[in-house]
Amino acid sequence: MNWSYLIDAIPKFVDAAKLTLELSVYGVVLSLLFGLPVAVVTAYRIRPFYALARAYIELSRNTPLLIQLFFLYYGLPKMGIKWEGFTCGVIALVFLGASYMAEAIRAGILAVPKGQIEAGKAIGLSRFQVFRYVELPQAWAVAVPAIGANVLFLMKETSIVSAVGIAELLFVTKDIIGMDYKTNEALFLLCFLRIGYAVRLGFAFAQPAHPLYRTVLSRNHPNRADFGVAVRPVFRPIRLDRHPHRRILGLRLGIYHVGHRRNGRFGPRRIGID
Repeated sequence: MNWSYLIDAIPKFVDAAKLTLELSVYGVVLSLLFGLPVAVVTAYRIRPFYALARAYIELSRNTPLLIQLFFLYYGLPKMGIKWEGFTCGVIALVFLGASYMAEAIRAGILAVPKGQIEAGKAIGLSRFQVFRYVELPQAWAVAVPAIGANVLFLMKETSIVSAVGIAELLFVTKDIIGMDYKTNEALFLLCFLRIGYAVRLGFAFAQPAHPLYRTVLSRNHPNRADFGVAVRPVFRPIRLDRHPHRRILGLRLGIYHVGHRRNGRFGPRRIGID
């Protein structure tokens, strides 16, 4: 191992790691943004978009990312559409990642017990408010482990983008091996950086107390077989201080507390309905 060469190569790998992280951030964030509406369409079978959403999911998940990337980078210019390599890489990652995110979120939505939805409607919440304040928080908590796995999956898939000349970590590694024949040094830096942030993200998503999802295991919850965790935040869905029935609100929606405004603050108030 040539340590002096390894130290000299660190700036190249740092620049490549920044580009890799930039690709990963764009891919993950946009995949979540596009995956959420697809998940809603497939979970509630909204017509006429349901068939289109299912076709997109099957096409995206059953074709290799490399083929999708080559189509964007080499195929579209034949039709007069030409994008740079970074843009093609982001679009390919989003096209693939949004389908995986959609399936993870859809599973979370379907795991929410029907009683939660009925309880939300019983206190006068609109259909959108039921989804926003009752279903989505619980669906997110259930889907976070799968979403975390998809995040790691997309970060690993950024290495495919090197096929179109993007100087990310794998591209720089092959470049150093091809020019200087420093295989050990290049692979050492590649593994160190790749495994480093992958392990860090893996531990972040594996911690139950992580801010992304605050969940507690519940052995006694009646629906533990459905989604394995009981989410217990006290959240503030709407302003209830002006609601005409504010004196009887504060309904406990299963494991959620819908609070009413009292003494200038929201606070949970149970009335015996679970």
